[in-house]
Amino acid sequence: MRKSETQAKKNIEETLRRLYLMKRSGPDWVFWALVAGYLLVSGVISFIAGSGAVLMISGQPVPVYTFAGVLSSLSNIMVILLAVFYEKRGYLAAVVLLVAELPMILMGIFLRHNMTSLPGVFGDLLAVITVTFIYLNNRKVDEYQNEIRRQAVTDMLTMLPNWFAFTELVEALVKKNEPFAVVSIDINGFKVINDTMGFETGNMVLIDISSKWKEIADTGSSGTQDFVARLNGDEFALVIRRFRDEEDILKTIRDYEAVLDDQRNSSGYDFYITASFGYAVYPTDTTDMDSVISYSDIAMHEIKDTASSEHIRRYSKDMHFNERALEIEGKIRMALDRDNVFFMLQPQYDMEHKLRGFEALARMRDVDGSVIFPGDFIPVAEKVGLIDRIDSEVFRKASVFVGELIKKYDLDVTLSVNVSVRHLMKSDFLEEMKARIAESGMSAEHLEVEITESIMIESLDQAAKDMEELRRMGVQIAIDDFGTGYSSLNYLNKIPANLLKVDKTFIDSMNSSEKSKQYVAAIISLGHIMGYEVISEGVEEEAQLDTLKEIGCDYIQGYLWGKPMLPEDIEALVQGL
Repeated sequence: MRKSETQAKKNIEETLRRLYLMKRSGPDWVFWALVAGYLLVSGVISFIAGSGAVLMISGQPVPVYTFAGVLSSLSNIMVILLAVFYEKRGYLAAVVLLVAELPMILMGIFLRHNMTSLPGVFGDLLAVITVTFIYLNNRKVDEYQNEIRRQAVTDMLTMLPNWFAFTELVEALVKKNEPFAVVSIDINGFKVINDTMGFETGNMVLIDISSKWKEIADTGSSGTQDFVARLNGDEFALVIRRFRDEEDILKTIRDYEAVLDDQRNSSGYDFYITASFGYAVYPTDTTDMDSVISYSDIAMHEIKDTASSEHIRRYSKDMHFNERALEIEGKIRMALDRDNVFFMLQPQYDMEHKLRGFEALARMRDVDGSVIFPGDFIPVAEKVGLIDRIDSEVFRKASVFVGELIKKYDLDVTLSVNVSVRHLMKSDFLEEMKARIAESGMSAEHLEVEITESIMIESLDQAAKDMEELRRMGVQIAIDDFGTGYSSLNYLNKIPANLLKVDKTFIDSMNSSEKSKQYVAAIISLGHIMGYEVISEGVEEEAQLDTLKEIGCDYIQGYLWGKPMLPEDIEALVQGL
């Protein structure tokens, strides 16, 4: 391998080394001041060593050459400082200065018989030995310091630079006023991988991605000078330098994005990785170090907050963090901590108005007791990875209540609970379901789990496996919002469901659009052909009920026959049956 190629493959390490030397070494002007000072002092020593002049100090005659020893000590201090603070460069400069001085001293001794210079010979030789000892000792110390430094600036899982190294580089570039772009990178849906396949698999994914990104940065294959770092979890940062225009920046980002296109396999399951890339450019977007980092982060979050199909976005002034979402996240965490998550139950009926069961709906109270709307907290909970905790709270409380209701009134009803992608993909999902059934005292046959088509799209094999186990336990399976996603007979064949739920959006337009009516009729017909029963959500008008009866729907759920109710209202409803 050619030297240039070898050097290129150490791009990240070389950047870290230069950052370290910038902080460790003294300024260049001090180096040259020490060299110039040594030469000046040596010249003065050479002059006064052969001088016979005498100075009168406090009435006593003092030969001028006696000051040579004082000045010699000063010059030795200068070369020692070179060796201490400027590593190899300082050591070599010190040795050259000391060795170059010896011939002049020896000439004074042998040619001019100036024996007063004799101590200077030994002084220089001892100084050479001293700076050599300092240099060798510093090399050993450096080995330990380099290792400590390496650990301080390196993410030990991926071996990429960490947050500390990243901010050091950005700070150094700002000080030099060198143009660069900061790219904030977030791996999409990474929590699902950890929850589904375990942290070991998640770590292997991070290591694989990091090694490929490091190779791009080290080899310079992107055409720009890159520095990639892992900040925490599934968040990375990329610093891009030596670009000509924004197109160069975009090309480099796409090179890093292309690495993610490779299909990955773990435990027999195929999955794909995507990421969101937000970037800001210094000094075009800002001249402040902290701002260029936060702006790139804002651009990245803009992609995720808007659920955009694009994965790369540059910061613009009209972008801001969704402060409302951050506020809601705080309220969710507080509600979970303070047991302010509760449930309501919405009745489900057959077409003759006989009670089939209830769907458990998540609700949440703020610290002041006011109710936070589901439309506000559920999307945020899904985005920040708290939806599974909400699911669990609602499931636990609702199953205990309905279990007691079934025993008290000898009911044959079904409790339907929603399961998010994140919840289903947890490794202990089935164990949690079994524990909740046992805790509630209700029979598994009285429980129905609702899954969405997104679960089937994202993790069909895993979903099918878990659903099969639930069916063996006796739990019923409903496919929620059927028809709103990527409906496919393949999914219906693989998921052992027994109920399809028609989404409210089709019911709303069913009587005003013949296409919508035919679409609902087709879903009902398809469900029956596949051996499923069908329930329609969001039924609010008598005309909708009549149409659903006409096209053969089995059950309905909606405000027409029952709004979501608190537990005490549900008990009153049951007592009146």
